Amino acid sequence: MEFRAPNTLAEQIANYLAERLMTGDIQPGERIQEATIASDLAVSRASVKEALYTLERWHLVDITPRKGASATVLDASHAAELYDVYMHLLIMLARRLCERWEERDREGLLAAIKQATTRLYAKPPNILAVVQASFDVMDACCEVVRNPYLTEALTNFKPAVSRTYYFCADRYRQDLDRTAAFFARLTQAVLARDAGAAEEQIVQFAEHQKTLIHQALTQDIPATS
Repeated sequence: MEFRAPNTLAEQIANYLAERLMTGDIQPGERIQEATIASDLAVSRASVKEALYTLERWHLVDITPRKGASATVLDASHAAELYDVYMHLLIMLARRLCERWEERDREGLLAAIKQATTRLYAKPPNILAVVQASFDVMDACCEVVRNPYLTEALTNFKPAVSRTYYFCADRYRQDLDRTAAFFARLTQAVLARDAGAAEEQIVQFAEHQKTLIHQALTQDIPATS
């Protein structure tokens, strides 16, 4: 993985480290040494520190006073907590979308959903491309809803959610038909302005995703007697 100095240095450092965290190059719980990162990338420790604060906002690192930063834990319990909060943010987005979308928004929303659905059936399936397409749908919805606080909250969850998909890619790869059905039913509910039905679809899908994550993250843990 090659590092290239960006216009916004701290942000690019954050993106570089986020990729390493999401792919497991930096393992959950692993300490992140500011001095080592700064030396490896030939940047200042101040820039690394600023990047780590961004990663903390993205829920990828924990920063403890006098101990420094470490990659957030990724186990079944933490993943479930992550999805619970993310699910409720998505429900809020869907409800506001049902209330606020106008006819002029229809084409853009449907185009984003079509692109996501197309990526679902790519051969071979690319899980990270599917995840990015899902985020593109979310971003299109955020543009319609125009709630900057909700948009920021959802944006900050993207890296952590991407990490769970990456760690559980094999299980998600076998479940893409269900994802396609979710997009279809959610679209139908939103266009009908049926907020209750939209919420139901999000809850069902999120609970199913949590089950997949739990299975993936506990498959190598021996049962206790």
